[in-house]
Amino acid sequence: MSHLRKRHKIRVMIVEDHPLLIQGLRHVLEEESDITVVSEAHTGDDAVRLALEVEPDVILMDINLRGKNGIQATHEIKHTYAADDTAIIILTAYNNDDQMLHALRSGASAYYPKDVSPSELIPAIRAVHDDKYMIYNSVMTKADAFRWILKQVEDLTVASDPGQDAFSPLSSREMEILSLTTRGASNKEIATLLNISRQTVKNHMSSVLRKLGVEDRT
Repeated sequence: MSHLRKRHKIRVMIVEDHPLLIQGLRHVLEEESDITVVSEAHTGDDAVRLALEVEPDVILMDINLRGKNGIQATHEIKHTYAADDTAIIILTAYNNDDQMLHALRSGASAYYPKDVSPSELIPAIRAVHDDKYMIYNSVMTKADAFRWILKQVEDLTVASDPGQDAFSPLSSREMEILSLTTRGASNKEIATLLNISRQTVKNHMSSVLRKLGVEDRT
């Protein structure tokens, strides 16, 4: 990520279908000298289209939207279009652990109830813009967040079938790459260590995520 991107105001897009909530969020955000609202969307389809056109730094994404829901829109933005420079915070009326896991698996960097206070939301926006993740109000690196997600997936697998190893579908190379990833290694570093191309690393990671269900399939 370039230093230029870090110097400018954090460009935020609001995705919400209630005008009063949009107005309230806009008012809170524009009180901050380092944040500006650059776009609004009212449906999941509009969110995807505008995210690609406007390329905001951070999206505040309502989960209950017409057409695509917020998790589907997040998955499309982050996975289908690989919008790596856009971080997404899911906002929901229901603070549910399973839904939070689903949101993070779809590519979101944080998950908050809609009644989140400005004192929590503003730092979260700054944190995800700085490539961090927010889980239970704890700031995490991408590697930490990935470990947390994998642990939840493993726990769910064991709960549904105590004899099942959550990582049994993975090949030895996939396990090797997964281990390096959870220790914080970048794709470039993994490629160098294993003497393979960065694209091969990406392909293996896509396979890992698919096998472990760490993607939104709605």
